[in-house]
Amino acid sequence: MKLIALLIGLAMSSCVMATDVNSLINKYSQNGKIAPSIKNGESFFNNKHGKDWSCATCHGTPPTSIGKHAVTDKPIQPMAPALNPERLTDEAKVEKWFRRNCNDVVGRECTDSEKVDVLAYLNSIKK
Repeated sequence: MKLIALLIGLAMSSCVMATDVNSLINKYSQNGKIAPSIKNGESFFNNKHGKDWSCATCHGTPPTSIGKHAVTDKPIQPMAPALNPERLTDEAKVEKWFRRNCNDVVGRECTDSEKVDVLAYLNSIKK
């Protein structure tokens, strides 16, 4: 019976993966194989990549205040973890938003290198 409870607990804990931005940077850097670049992340975030939008179109430059979705006008909480402690703490949500937003910005999924650079940039922003 205790084994079943333990297995259920482990299964439930893997559904919602609380994390922090440094853990995500480590994951996307493939445990240090890709060096994060704050400069590249800032450039990627602020520039267009062949599509109509950049990340900054909705999240602002710098992403330290409430942004607004370019189509729906829905408010978007600040991206910088220093200003929004809840940001980048759920790995599943981060994956979902990278997939969706990279498609809007670059027309494909972002590479691990692009992800790690953007995360490093967002993590570098202080209040």
